[in-house]
Amino acid sequence: MVNLSQTVTPSGFFLFFLKLVRLALLLYGLNFCLYQDGRWFMSIYVKGVFSSRAYMDDYSLTQDLLASWASLFHTLITGTLSYIGLIIWLRVSGKRTLSKWNSFDFVVTIALGSILASALLTKSVSLVQTMVAIVLLVGFQFILTWLSVRSSIVQTLIKAKPTLLFFKGEFIEHLIKQERVAKGEVLAAIRVRGGSNLNDIGAVVLETDGTFSVIKDLDVNEANALRDVQGFREKASLSNA
Repeated sequence: MVNLSQTVTPSGFFLFFLKLVRLALLLYGLNFCLYQDGRWFMSIYVKGVFSSRAYMDDYSLTQDLLASWASLFHTLITGTLSYIGLIIWLRVSGKRTLSKWNSFDFVVTIALGSILASALLTKSVSLVQTMVAIVLLVGFQFILTWLSVRSSIVQTLIKAKPTLLFFKGEFIEHLIKQERVAKGEVLAAIRVRGGSNLNDIGAVVLETDGTFSVIKDLDVNEANALRDVQGFREKASLSNA
């Protein structure tokens, strides 16, 4: 009688399972294996497209956790100097650089954070490259904002118009769909501002930075702050008719 406990070991079951996985993946043009000739590795092969093999014994956990002294000194020195340089350039360029009044402002803010992160963690990025990138972004921001306050054409190109989404108890359906805003988001903005009854809300405006402005007391004849809001003139004229 054959004793299965002696002929089939747990490791044997494991290797047999890996062979089944490999066979299944071969049906899809993949070659995937974890153990061969006494070495553990991962190998992926897609015919005519991609081939890669990585041995497990080449992996260093210490390297991933502690890195090298050169990497640590790079993060310490270059990161510190880059941060100081960023603060100086932001101070020189003024408060407008970090404002978020349009989509370009948002892009500049995100890009500055990405540049600083690259300087902290990437050894191939030097301090000079970091400073050049920061000056480039700050310079573009300064030029566009300088032109936008002097030219209505430039302002129209880089800045979207605020949009009226809600007016005197009614949603403006076509503008809500145009701006891809859900009615629940408008209701949430009203609740955040302390509103509970839609009939008490005069208007809800989607601003150019993506925030909502909720106006409770609205007199269409004196609401000159809404003259540049898309959809307000039409609703005001209908209200006065």
